[in-house]
Amino acid sequence: MLKDKDRIFKNLYGLHDWGLEGARRRGAWDGTKKFLEMGRDGIIEEVKNSGLRGRGGAGFPTGLKWSFMPRESDGRPHYLVVNADESEPGTCKDREIMRHDPHLLIEGCLLAGFAMGANTAYIYLRGEFIHERERLQAAVDEAYEAGLIGKNNIHGHDFDVYLHHGAGAYICGEETALLESLEGKKGQPRLKPPFPANCGLYGAPTTVNNVESIAVVPDIMRRGATWFSSIGRPNNSGTKLFCISGHVERPCNVEEEMGIPLRTLLEKHCGGVRGGWDNLLAVIPGGSSVPCIPAMECGDLPMDFDTLVKHKSGLGTAAVIVMDKSTDIIRAIARLSYFYKHESCGQCTPCREGTGWMWRVLTRMAEGRAQKREIDMLFEVTKQVEGHTICALGDAAAWPVQGLIRHFRHVIEARIDEYAGNPDPDGAVTEPAEQPPASPPASPVAAE
Repeated sequence: MLKDKDRIFKNLYGLHDWGLEGARRRGAWDGTKKFLEMGRDGIIEEVKNSGLRGRGGAGFPTGLKWSFMPRESDGRPHYLVVNADESEPGTCKDREIMRHDPHLLIEGCLLAGFAMGANTAYIYLRGEFIHERERLQAAVDEAYEAGLIGKNNIHGHDFDVYLHHGAGAYICGEETALLESLEGKKGQPRLKPPFPANCGLYGAPTTVNNVESIAVVPDIMRRGATWFSSIGRPNNSGTKLFCISGHVERPCNVEEEMGIPLRTLLEKHCGGVRGGWDNLLAVIPGGSSVPCIPAMECGDLPMDFDTLVKHKSGLGTAAVIVMDKSTDIIRAIARLSYFYKHESCGQCTPCREGTGWMWRVLTRMAEGRAQKREIDMLFEVTKQVEGHTICALGDAAAWPVQGLIRHFRHVIEARIDEYAGNPDPDGAVTEPAEQPPASPPASPVAAE
């Protein structure tokens, strides 16, 4: 359980002043110049030693990612791009950071930018984040006025922060599609290599990081890598924002230590599963793109990257979607399939064609209008989509379907059997029409 003194986001619920004065009272911008004096290598090593892994879903070591940026400039500028295109269904953590603790993000941008030799940061916001953009822009303006960022700022490292508002496309959460959109092009992923660290925004070295990954860096520098790595589990250290929704008594966002048992997380912060723990059907532990986990595996399940991979799922963005036994699990996954079909950019054939095919088959399965042999066929299609596309949207579309078939095949089969025994599409039992009484045979005489 995370202690209050170890919390990083002290204004997660917006109960205090979000502005510069309030942020400074909570410790923001304290000692920032001293951290810059550690040099680029000093900051990167501290982040590496903290064990911080990317909070956007992939869980790649943040310090290692920063070290991929070129040490010496070849004349091209270096860029930091912050991915605030939070469009994963069930995920709503970055939104809270930007509207309630924006100065942690801005300070983190300065530290990360300096560590990578960047003088400019672009924050790419989701199209629907109107209030968040206004709040974040106000905080950026405050930082400029106080001389914390900008040219000739008090920290001695020229640094500009620009906000860019997206148009609401889920695909722009993929880092290279985000860069394409940022350059004013259609948001479609790029082929890699070259990787952004060598050829990113405007063809210059670029690192793309999630909002939460950047916002925790100032506290890592202030409290030390040892403090951060002491929280959580080995190779899964630090605090994490969990977004808990669905069939719980009190849906919420909460900061907890990495590796907290799922049942503890739900019962301590959400009042437990609606109707009690025995009413749990399944949980999607990391946003809509990861496979669901059935109730029998959920009890003492540690919520961290490595453990969830062993359960053939993933922590992802730590958006926990809870489903109780009232859930039609087939329809729920079919709805997610529609989302990925709708948001596919259409660049890759397996994703463009496969997402629509998976949705159509799942829709028929939800009604029972399918054959049992199609279950294995559907699973095979997910394997042909997974890993065969430029970006991970194909994987994100395939994994929820795989989780459904892996754990709830019996539900699909029962639905098909039910439909076969009662093939009325509305599911109603229709009574046979009343037959009129048989007429007596005609008299041969009358017939003549």
